[in-house]
Amino acid sequence: MEMKNEESVSENQNKIGSVSENKNESENEVENESVSESKNENENETESENEIENESVSERESVSESGSESVSESENESHDKSVQQIQHPFHEEHPLVLVAEQSNEGLKAYCDGCGELLSTPCFTCIHCNYHLHKHCAEVPLKIFGHPLHLQHPRWRFLLKKNFTLFLRQRPHEMAYGCALCKEKRKMFFYQCHRCWFSIDIKCAQLSSSFKFSLPFKLDIHNHALTFIESPIAIDVLKRFSCSWCHKPLTNDISFCSECPFFILHKKCLDELPTKINHPSYHVHPIFLNRSDTGCFCNLCQKQHSGPFYGCNLCQFNINIGCALPMSIVEGKSCHQHPFTLFRRRGSFICDACGTEGNYISYICSTCNVMVHKNCTSLPRIIKFSRHDHCIFHKYFLEDLARQDCNICFNEVKLDRGNYSCGKPGCNYIVHVNCVLEDDHLYKVIEEGKQCEEPCKKSMQSSIIRVIEVNEAGEATKIEHFSHQHCLVLADKMEEEIDRKCDGCMLSISPLFYYCLECPFFLHKTCVELPRIKQHWFRQSNAILNFKGFLECNFCCRPCSGFFYNFGEYLRMCLMCAKIADIIECEGHQHFLFFDFKCKEKCNGCGIRCWHGAFKCGKCRFVLDFACLALPHLAFHKIDEHMLNLTYDDDKEQSYCDVCEQERDPTLWYYSCSICDTSAHPKCVLGQFPFFKDGITWAYADHSHTHHLKFFRNAEGYPECSRCGKLCQEEILKCEESTCNYIIHCKCRDYQV
Repeated sequence: MEMKNEESVSENQNKIGSVSENKNESENEVENESVSESKNENENETESENEIENESVSERESVSESGSESVSESENESHDKSVQQIQHPFHEEHPLVLVAEQSNEGLKAYCDGCGELLSTPCFTCIHCNYHLHKHCAEVPLKIFGHPLHLQHPRWRFLLKKNFTLFLRQRPHEMAYGCALCKEKRKMFFYQCHRCWFSIDIKCAQLSSSFKFSLPFKLDIHNHALTFIESPIAIDVLKRFSCSWCHKPLTNDISFCSECPFFILHKKCLDELPTKINHPSYHVHPIFLNRSDTGCFCNLCQKQHSGPFYGCNLCQFNINIGCALPMSIVEGKSCHQHPFTLFRRRGSFICDACGTEGNYISYICSTCNVMVHKNCTSLPRIIKFSRHDHCIFHKYFLEDLARQDCNICFNEVKLDRGNYSCGKPGCNYIVHVNCVLEDDHLYKVIEEGKQCEEPCKKSMQSSIIRVIEVNEAGEATKIEHFSHQHCLVLADKMEEEIDRKCDGCMLSISPLFYYCLECPFFLHKTCVELPRIKQHWFRQSNAILNFKGFLECNFCCRPCSGFFYNFGEYLRMCLMCAKIADIIECEGHQHFLFFDFKCKEKCNGCGIRCWHGAFKCGKCRFVLDFACLALPHLAFHKIDEHMLNLTYDDDKEQSYCDVCEQERDPTLWYYSCSICDTSAHPKCVLGQFPFFKDGITWAYADHSHTHHLKFFRNAEGYPECSRCGKLCQEEILKCEESTCNYIIHCKCRDYQV
């Protein structure tokens, strides 16, 4: 199964390009940009006219700058038989093996590059469930220029780095989605380092086949518009309709690459009336306007960017899409009957989502329901990240018992729309607006697909190979993806020493695995963590990572253990990953649920939560990830006993026995009931409680040329090379044996 061929690996690595070279090049592109611009500006001045004339050609070619970053087709074709493996920069852990022919059983998997069903020829990992079509594995790591990416000054196209788009596994969290199809699909994206421009690889390939005009400005819109001929051939645009006439995009169109759904037929754009009389507003005629801040539409009750019709006297505004709504809406994937436009002056309660609406509604006479315009397209089935089963949209509840929403924990009305679980015996139910509020947390399940089918990726084990098992069937000797040596199962430490788990960085306790060749330890529960899992915080899969040390984006603590990565930019340590979205906490009498919108102060540490927190549905009690991830027991030299995490103090005035400063008695602390010791959590745990002794900290101190190693305790109280004071705890020491450079961690010039 290992299939490791040194010659083929090295041969293919020379063709694909090393991972480190690709990473360093992409990181240095932005840093050296200003230098390269000044150097190349004069050199390229004489060639500017010819390059601009050929710009449209070069934009569609989208070729990579050097052969080291992509494999040419001719080279691949001549070496397909000899090349068995490649090392892809997005899957550094293992080589990918070429599968040239499809077996009789077929390939029941999806490509991680384009998201389509896998077909041969393709590359696949024999250790984990990672696959790439051959053509997806060979796409260039960067492309120069794209007709939709013209935010930067146009003359600077001569300096190609200003228009370079770099290949990424997934789009940045801040990016809306693909500039062409407007979706944030699970596939490779090209992205600009200087702005949030993104385009997926499918649309990037399509772009070379169609004619794009230079962006042009109009008074009706605050962004430049791009003209496309015959968009009907672009499949991804078939699901859109014209923002004005609502008809399919069969003719030439103009659209905005920055706004989600501003697309107009060229004919509609040319004939857009400057004044209309709207049936929902009989007081004055309304005029076409544009504002940099957009408008709040009085019909759909939402904020919109782009042009709108409004009356300055009455402050009445209508979004351009609502000014001429469709009279009939059909879509059997959302509702089995057509919806008919119903104009009214008063307000109404939407039967689909249970909230109030104004002016324009749609009715289904067969089902006797009235809904918002946007609710005509509610998905019937979705998979929500915070529930194990698919949930279905319903217009009313059949159960007469009171039920609360599992997100906001407020009552779900019996006669209002909701999403509820269709699995017998499962009473999971949520409000429509609660579950659809964040598109990162759900995905739409198409009608007819098996929504309960388990995701094989979520079940993937971190254990590469089981070597030995005992009579009870437990794996006693294994190969784990995070370590180069075999690991052996044990139930107790042979030495009385506080060893840390290299996964969660907490103290080792039975049962655990250890390495016979080096000091590497993992709890049995950490060994059995899935390599790829579905976590409630995101609908997309979280991938287990073990390289180096990083700062957790949830508890904000640096850690040298395992992390779960959500895309390229969001990471979660194991202590945070083990916290469920609905929990019971020893420090509070009621259960807590995670609220993404919560911005209140944490009752454990007193720090304001800016990115959501766990809150109580019955009282004003809030906790952040950092407090919930605190270890229940901790040791400090001020006390001979283990210190317990304590949640309240009845004293009016309290002091920390470590720093001897006053301590807020309403906040959490560590204490010993036997010795009456109490201390701040940060004083007991230190600044780096989840660092492993001896780990190399690259670039921890920029003033020193060598890498430094972290140690929790200093031997012999050496003098700090920076401040001159004696070092007692948490030091950084040069890894070079001939160098005596030692500093306090707090004295380093680079902060995590």
